[in-house]
Amino acid sequence: MQIKCNYCGALIEETSETCPKCGAPLSGSHRTAKEQPKTIAELQEWYVAHHLPPEEITRFFIGKNITEPKAFGIYRDDNGDFVVYKNKSTGERAIRYKGADEQYAVNELYQRLKAEIADQKGNRPSSQQPVVDNTKKKKKKKGCLIAIIILCVIGILGAIFDKTPPNGYYHYNGAQYYHQGSSWYYYDKEKDDWFPSTEEIDIDKKNAKDFQTDQHYGKDFESSSWYDSGSHSDDNDSWDNDSDWDSGSDSWDSGSTDWDSDW
Repeated sequence: MQIKCNYCGALIEETSETCPKCGAPLSGSHRTAKEQPKTIAELQEWYVAHHLPPEEITRFFIGKNITEPKAFGIYRDDNGDFVVYKNKSTGERAIRYKGADEQYAVNELYQRLKAEIADQKGNRPSSQQPVVDNTKKKKKKKGCLIAIIILCVIGILGAIFDKTPPNGYYHYNGAQYYHQGSSWYYYDKEKDDWFPSTEEIDIDKKNAKDFQTDQHYGKDFESSSWYDSGSHSDDNDSWDNDSDWDSGSDSWDSGSTDWDSDW
């Protein structure tokens, strides 16, 4: 893959450390691991795949130029440059990066978002550990056995009443969708490509009659950048499972973010 030098505009291989034409260093050439998102669209997918709260909660806006205070973001401006920014609590904007290298720009926000997820997880109050009464071992064993039985019953009932639709193509309200793991994707006819859906799609096995599994049209979802050819779910290691958000939106507190620093 070739990228543009930010200094002279020459097309060079992304593995190069310096531009062969002008000699400028390429600081972003090795910043991104193989499986990391490299485009704004891929970063949007990464965000959806990790079940993060809505952007209004996390204050990370991917592909949007938000001007209000307390916001991180990335977008492409009218000149074609990629802009990574942080709006402080005062409304002052700090530009982290502005240039033609989308991969470098995406990596800047990606790394900051991962750091914020780690901080948010660290700020959550730890649950209190139950006090164990060692003098009641028999009662404890009996309680464990009952708990195991209950879990087994719940598992069986969960399998029976599971409302999760199977992975595959769905045709609904004149649009084409693909369900994979816990995520939905829609097909854009004009762009002939697939994109993550942020809509709440109310579909389960009980009302699947409203959704007709259909032959796909246009570009196969399996050939898109979103398709997970491994487990077909969001649990693939390539998505960096440490950044999965396993709590509700109310447990994310953007007020704890340092909004006064430049980054």
